[in-house]
Amino acid sequence: MSANALMSLGMRAMNANYAALQATGHNIANANTEGYSRQSAQLETAGGQFSGAGFFGRGVNVSTMARAHSEFLTREAATSRSIAASDEARSAQLQLLEKVFGTGEDGLGYAAGEMFNAFVDVANKPQDSSARQVVLARAAELASRFRSAGEQIDSLQQGVTLDLKATVGNVNQLAQQIASLNQKIAAVRGTGQPPNDLLDQRDLAINQLSEYVQVSTIGADDGTTSVFIGGGQRLVLGTEVTKLTTLADPYDPLRVTLGLVEPGGQRRALGESMVGGGSLAGLLRVQNHDLVDARNLIGQMASAISGRVNEQQALGLDLRQPAGSGAPLFSVGTPRVAPSSANAAINGVPVASTFDASGVRVPTVSMTVLNASELVASDYELVADPSLPAGTFQLTRQSDGMTMTVSDGDMVDGFRIDVKSPLPVAGDRFLLQPVGGAARNMNLVLGDPRGLAAASPVTGTVGVDNQGTASVAALRAADVSLNPNLVATLTFTDDAGGYAWTLVDSTGALPTTSGTGTWTAGRPIELNGWELQLAGVPKGPGASSTGDTIVVARTESPAGNNGNANALMALRDLGIVGARTLADGSTVPGDTITDAYAGVLADVGVRVQTARLSAEQSAAMAADAKQAQAATSGVNLDEEAARLIQFQQSYQAAAKMLQIAQSIFDTLLQTAGR
Repeated sequence: MSANALMSLGMRAMNANYAALQATGHNIANANTEGYSRQSAQLETAGGQFSGAGFFGRGVNVSTMARAHSEFLTREAATSRSIAASDEARSAQLQLLEKVFGTGEDGLGYAAGEMFNAFVDVANKPQDSSARQVVLARAAELASRFRSAGEQIDSLQQGVTLDLKATVGNVNQLAQQIASLNQKIAAVRGTGQPPNDLLDQRDLAINQLSEYVQVSTIGADDGTTSVFIGGGQRLVLGTEVTKLTTLADPYDPLRVTLGLVEPGGQRRALGESMVGGGSLAGLLRVQNHDLVDARNLIGQMASAISGRVNEQQALGLDLRQPAGSGAPLFSVGTPRVAPSSANAAINGVPVASTFDASGVRVPTVSMTVLNASELVASDYELVADPSLPAGTFQLTRQSDGMTMTVSDGDMVDGFRIDVKSPLPVAGDRFLLQPVGGAARNMNLVLGDPRGLAAASPVTGTVGVDNQGTASVAALRAADVSLNPNLVATLTFTDDAGGYAWTLVDSTGALPTTSGTGTWTAGRPIELNGWELQLAGVPKGPGASSTGDTIVVARTESPAGNNGNANALMALRDLGIVGARTLADGSTVPGDTITDAYAGVLADVGVRVQTARLSAEQSAAMAADAKQAQAATSGVNLDEEAARLIQFQQSYQAAAKMLQIAQSIFDTLLQTAGR
C-alpha cells in the first residue's frame, strides 16, 4: 500500500469524525429546542481495494445525517396532546361556569326561600305596608340574581365564541406553515438526503396543530405530509391548504359553528362530532351542551317560580281600591322561537313568517306556556319533515333526543305549539326555547306594595253552635275557576267526616247545586276552585244537635284576610319545578325550589369534577407520551458529552495517521533521492 493510500484513509477518517463532531455539536446546541430530534452521522465502510495480498480497506464514508425519530411515538404524542387540550379547555370553562351558581346565602335557592319566607309577615299582618315592601325587595333580589346568572352565562358564551374564532385563526396559520414546509421538503427531496431540521419543524407544527384540533396524517412519495381533520376532511394536501372558518349558528347569531372553505370559496359546515379532539372540540362541547344545559336549568327554575307565583297572585285579592285580582309579580318574557337561517325564503323573506302587531316580522311558529311547573330544562327542534302528513311536524327534545309528531295546538311539556299560515315548507327548522331566556329576562314588574294579593277571595266561617273541634286551618284559591259569588255551606253528616254541601249564587244568576263528600284528616276539601284545610275534627249530628257547619263565602274585608299570603308562602315547600302530567291525567309533583337548585348545583358540580379528573388523566397520558417520544428523539447532554470525547479522540487518531503518512512519504522521497 502506498503512502497516498494511507493519507486517503486518514483524510476519510478525519472527515467522518468531523461530521460526527458536527452532529454532536448540533445536538448540544439544540438540546432545549422544542421539537428537535437528535441527529447522528451514519458511517459506512468505503469498500475494499483488491491486491494480490487480498482486499485492503479504503476507510470510511458518511452515508447520511440521520435523526432519531419514531413515527408511532410522534403520532401518539400528538393524539394524546389533542385529547388533553380538549379536556383542559372544557375544564377551564366549566370552572368559570361553576362560579355562576353561588352557594349558601349567595345562591338562588336561598334568595327564593327568603322571598317566600317574607310572606310570613304579610300573612301575620296583611295590611302592613312595610311587610309588603319587604316581599317586593326580596322578589327584586331574586329576579336580580336570576338575571345576573343568565347574563353571566351569556358572557361565558361570548368568551367561548371569541376563543373559537381565535383558535380557528391559529389552526389556519399552522396549516399554512405545514404547507410551506411541505414545499421546502419536496424541493430538496431530489438530493437523496433527508432535510432533518425541516422535518422536525413540520412535526412540531403538526403537534401544535393537534392541540387545537385532532388530526391524522398521510405521507406522500415526494416527502410531503397531508393533514386531515374530522375523519377525513382535508386541511393540508401537499402544498394546498383548506382553511377552517367559523360560521354563524343557524339559530343564534351569538354562537358559531365550524366550517371549511372549499376551493371555490363555498363554505361547508363541519359538525361537532367531526372535530374529534383539541381545544376546538372542548370549546364546542361547552357551547353546545354545558352552557345550553345550565341556561335551561336556571331558566326552568325562573319560569316555574314566576309562573306559579303569578298564578297564585291572580287568585287572590289585593289592597287597591277597589280590590281586585293580584297583578303579575314577575315577568320572564315570552318563549323564544328561532327559525333556521337556512329556511326557505323568497327574495330573502322567510316563507313561514308574518308580521306581529308592532310590524316586526316573526315566524309563524310560536309557543304559549300553559303550565310553568311542567316545563322541562331543554330546547326543542321542530322540523317540517316531508315524510309526514301536511300540517304535522317532527319535534325533538334535545335534552334526551326524544322525538314526537305534533301539529298546531298540541301541548308538550307544559307549553302549546301554535303553527299558523303560511305553514313551514319541507325542510324548514325551528329551535324552540321555552325556558332558555327566562333567567336573563326575569324582572320584578309589580312596584306597588298594595298590589300583593294577600287575601283569599273567599273566607271560611265555622258555625257558632258546632260541637266538634274543627276550625279553618287554611283556605286558599286553587284554581281560576273559583267563583267568589257562590256561597258554599258544608254540613257534616256523621263523625267519620261525611258531609253534604250546597253552592248558592249570592247574585241569583246561577241555580243552587249540591252534593256530598267525605273529609279525611290531613287532606283538603276541594270545591268551587278553592281548597279548605281543617284543624281539629268536625262532629256529625247528635241527639240534641245538628251536624257541624262551615260556610265559605266572598271575602268582604281583604285587609284582614291572609289566605292567599299563606298560599304564596306554601309554594316554598311545593314541588313546582319539573312536575309531570301522566297519560291518565294524574300529576307527578316536581321538586321544590330548594331541591331544584340543589340539583342544579349537583349537575354543574359533577360536570366540573368529571372534567377536572379527565383533564388531569389526559394530561398525565400526554406527558407520558411526550416522555416516551423524548426518550427516542430527545437529546441527552451526558451522552452527547461522552460522544464528544469519543469523536474527538477518533479525530485526533486520524490526524496522527496523516502525520505518520506524511513522515513515511518524506522518508520515501529521501530514499529515492540517494
